[in-house]
Order: sequence, then structure tokens, then C-alpha cells
Amino acid sequence: MTEWVPTYTSAQVRAAERPELAKGTPLMLWAARALAQIVADELVDPGVTGRDAEQQFPGELGAPLMGRLLVLAGKGDNGGDALYAAAALLQWMPLRAATAEAPADALGVDVLCTSGTAHEQALATALAAGARRVELGEVSARAGEYDLVLDGVLGIGTGADPALRGSAREAVEVLLPHVRAGRPRVIAVDLPSGLQPDDGTTGDDVVLPASVTVTFGGLKTGLVTGRGPELCGAIVLVEFDLPFASPPVGSGPVAYAMLGRP
Repeated sequence: MTEWVPTYTSAQVRAAERPELAKGTPLMLWAARALAQIVADELVDPGVTGRDAEQQFPGELGAPLMGRLLVLAGKGDNGGDALYAAAALLQWMPLRAATAEAPADALGVDVLCTSGTAHEQALATALAAGARRVELGEVSARAGEYDLVLDGVLGIGTGADPALRGSAREAVEVLLPHVRAGRPRVIAVDLPSGLQPDDGTTGDDVVLPASVTVTFGGLKTGLVTGRGPELCGAIVLVEFDLPFASPPVGSGPVAYAMLGRP
């Protein structure tokens, strides 16, 4: 089921988030919870998000969470979203295993900090929940063994030149051949890292094409223009009912929208 929703620039989204963050609204935790729900859906029934059918949420049915998940965590908020989502998945897992025939360690989560560091509290939470921090060499050795990659490298702070650099670029270059071959699949956090959020351009082809993009607060125009449709896969909009002060710049399709505010 496809919905058409308004699109906004990255500046509009940041401006709408600002008063919420000033009030202490836990937007990151809300985003992470919604992201974890969608990852659970994709672990239980791969490809369900993009099917043109009645909206289903197989991850909510209590099936055991199984597979290998790699979190690419940048040092910003997108990395924090991904890490908190991974922690939530690991915390849900024993509850599911208690009511299903699956080993308690059926889900494994590796974390690669693409900037050498990451959101401190989110990283600590993920590691305490059972995630394992790895380095690029280990990712390279087992890249084809992952079922899903959470791309939380860059967010809407990406500048006019969105090309990946340094360790983040190296990680994407390692994973790209495997992603293009079909495994692992990628879930982009807010937007595929390396995609410009306002115009959908890329600096080059070192971008992980996502099967699903989970975007927060408002649909960024770059997800549905330029190379956005090619790289974003099925888009899920997580709405926080943000106070946008200016009108949207356009509209675009999403697989579905869900309310992220409790």
C-alpha cells in the first residue's frame, strides 16, 4: 500500500525538531523503537515492507528474531538511532525465545563504529544488551554472512558533497559487492549514507542501496528525487507530529507512515 506524503528539506526538519529537543522530547529513543519494529518485521519476513499489499507487521507477532545484523554506526544521531534499535532487538529477543522454539542467542549483532567512535550512551546500551563491537577486518571476512545491515553512518547533516570518506567509505566498499549480490540486505536509517537529503544526488557510487529506508519526522525531498528512488527501496515514514513552521516543498510516495510519538 503506497501513501503520498509531504516532503521537506533537511533545514525544515531540523528547525521542526529543535523545539522538541529543547523540551527534552526523546526523539532518538522514539526513532529507535520504530526502527527496531521495522527491523523485526524484516528479520521475520524479509521483503515484507516493500510488498504492495495490505500492511502487515510480522515482527509484532512474537516470532523469534534470528539472523546476523551489522550496525554501521556513525558518530551522530543516526548512529545513535541504529545502536538503540539494536539494543531494543536484543532486549526483546529473550522474551520471544521464551515462547517459541528458538535458541536465546538466535540473533547476533555486530557493531562497526565507522568514525572510530559513536554516540556514547547508545553504544554502551547496545553493548550491554549483547551486541559485539568489531573492526573492519572482521566485517570484511564475514561480509556475506550478514542478513541485514543497519546503515547509520550519516544523516541529514550531510553537506553539498555527500560522498563518504575515510573508514566509512572503506566499510561501504567492502559491503557493496555482497549487497549487490543480494546478501546482506540494507535498512537505511533516515537516508542511505552518501545520498544528499535535499536533491537526491550522490558524490559517487559508494553508497549502499537500501531495501528499506526508515525516515523520521518528515519525508526528505532527496529520498524521492534524483537517485533517491534508486537507492532508498521501500520508504517508511515515522511521524512525530513535528511543528513545521513552513509549508512542504513537495510530496512523494512511501510504503506506509507510522506514528512514532507514543
